[in-house]
Amino acid sequence: MTQVKAAVCNAFGAPLGVETLTLRAPGPGEVEVSIEACAICHSDITYIDGGWGGDLPAVFGHEAAGRVTAVGPGVTGAAPGDAVLVTLIRACGRCARCASGRPTLCADPPRTPPPFTRADGSPVVQGLDCGAFAERTVVHESQIAPLPEGIPMAAAALLSCGVITGLGAAVNTARIRPGEVAVVIGAGGVGLNAIQGARLAGAARIIAVDTNPAKLAAARDFGATDGILATDPKPWSAARKIAGRGADAVLVTVGAIPAYDTAPRYLAPGGRLVAVGMPHSGATSAWEPVVLAATGQAIAGSFMGDTVLARDIPWILDLYRQGRLRLDELVSGRWPLDAINDAIADTRSGAARRNVLIF
Repeated sequence: MTQVKAAVCNAFGAPLGVETLTLRAPGPGEVEVSIEACAICHSDITYIDGGWGGDLPAVFGHEAAGRVTAVGPGVTGAAPGDAVLVTLIRACGRCARCASGRPTLCADPPRTPPPFTRADGSPVVQGLDCGAFAERTVVHESQIAPLPEGIPMAAAALLSCGVITGLGAAVNTARIRPGEVAVVIGAGGVGLNAIQGARLAGAARIIAVDTNPAKLAAARDFGATDGILATDPKPWSAARKIAGRGADAVLVTVGAIPAYDTAPRYLAPGGRLVAVGMPHSGATSAWEPVVLAATGQAIAGSFMGDTVLARDIPWILDLYRQGRLRLDELVSGRWPLDAINDAIADTRSGAARRNVLIF
């Protein structure tokens, strides 16, 4: 048993409280990781706000990197001292979905007892199966991927969610091809990585759409060829004028319903809309099915970029080492755990690409 400091959500919509919790030792198939960096994702904030329900108290945080400090029985792919990323992708590796390359949709993810308890023995929920807003956590071995020595932990942490979600949506889900036109709605942390993915895939035009002119300027730095303000009267018409036609792929990387309502209007016949950003439960959008049917358009969801850790992380890390993928530039601020509520407030403002807790 280890005592760790962690940021605990005790009530939806309330500030987190930094407490000392007890962390159990890793069991079969599990690893203990000392967290060195954990980014704040908007999904964490949605859970903190109660947007997707769930039980409390809970420790959230799922975009992390650190070093293995202990391994449970049967673990052969990691050893104490290894640098690893920690992600919410927990997979059995045996079900039909895992076997077909869709571990993000695993039908039978391993079940493990909560690793955190309070002094009175009451359990604290491990949010998103990670609980990385803590000095240490225990996760299933399927949730880690090795990191090369020397990569900055703040940058490495972003690989766990923001990078693979955006880049994977462009490459794995949308399957953007050379010469295609891509529209990315939302130029935040995930959107910038979707733009990087579209660039790497060879898109001829990458049009960023956002309400913030500063974010459109940043989008160009990450590979967008053009930028359009979402507040323009008909941004989809502006996109068509720029590209000379509709988009082959439209990626919605924000959880804003107005973005989803207008997204199909950017599409060319045969184009595909990829839903990446996640609104609160119960929020709905609407399209005209006749248009989708008559034009052969498609809608697909992309969860965690349809990532396969063993396949995608080495490739992404190699791109980073070659200077072809930006990671360091995604880090907006570095914060101590005790300042997590300030970091969350700054993230809510929309100004940050990614705020990272440094342990």
